[in-house]
Amino acid sequence: MEEALNHTVDPACLQEPPLAVEVIKELDAYGICLYAMLTFMSSLSLLLYLEQCVYVYRKLPYPKKTTIIWINGAAPVIATMSCFGMWIPRAVMFTDMTSNCYFAVVVYKVLVLMIEELGGSKAFLQRYSGEPFKISTGPCCCCCRPCLPLVPMSRRMLFLMKLGTLQYAILKTVLSVLSIILWTNGNFDLSDLEITGAAIWINPFIGVLTITSLWPVAIMFMHTCSRLRSLKMIPKYAMYQIVLILSQLQTSIINILALDGTIACAPPFSSTARASMLSQQLMILEMFLITLFTRFLYRRTYDPLPDDTPEEHDYQDVKHFQQAELVEHDV
Repeated sequence: MEEALNHTVDPACLQEPPLAVEVIKELDAYGICLYAMLTFMSSLSLLLYLEQCVYVYRKLPYPKKTTIIWINGAAPVIATMSCFGMWIPRAVMFTDMTSNCYFAVVVYKVLVLMIEELGGSKAFLQRYSGEPFKISTGPCCCCCRPCLPLVPMSRRMLFLMKLGTLQYAILKTVLSVLSIILWTNGNFDLSDLEITGAAIWINPFIGVLTITSLWPVAIMFMHTCSRLRSLKMIPKYAMYQIVLILSQLQTSIINILALDGTIACAPPFSSTARASMLSQQLMILEMFLITLFTRFLYRRTYDPLPDDTPEEHDYQDVKHFQQAELVEHDV
């Protein structure tokens, strides 16, 4: 009992994250090799992305090339920002906000890409106008299948789906800037879970915006994946989901473990600073591998999808009508 009372906490565990110079001074041979390898990975990811941008810009038409350039940049941008955060621990607030804001735009661009692969908004509406879309899908309403009806696709429905993803890109950036402003004034702290803290209000609201933005993308993918299978849309969507999980969920879990004390302090890093460092290092490795994989997915050109002929439209209308009659007969 007396030993527990006399136990003293290392002052470094209660300090702010160390400066970049302090990090360099504390590196041993293993640390130098690790930091050099991760820096090389992030630099190579960025170089491969820039080369990919040149290829896409030359080979693909506008506006599809702009959308693909944005989506391809998710993993390299996160890897680059993670590298800065690894070397400069006190800049993690800025690097994480930059990565999250960029990915918020990517969520919108994924929806736009699926529409553009079908020929654009006009061609999409010609192909799907009036077709019932099931909206009982994740992450919002996967458990509400009996309650939610099928919604026919229309110009208004498409606008609402675009707005649902675009709001995240805009509001996420606004809230990130606000968080940085409050952080510089000492009002925003991720470890402050009191009701009077700004983080306890801003972060859950961002979580709601995230879920709301992912819902239209999931609805669009569920109804177009079969038609876009030849364009490798399923693995592209899978890579987008993996980046989402790693950049959002993985980082949150590591931060929670640091606040819980599971990740121990290791001077000159406090528990939260060490968790942030581990998160940055994992992110560089993961985003490097994703960059290599997405390079093969997008480094190709595809023939446009064939337009539906009027006979096909008539056949589909008759088929839907026959299915509706069968359902009524069964009832």
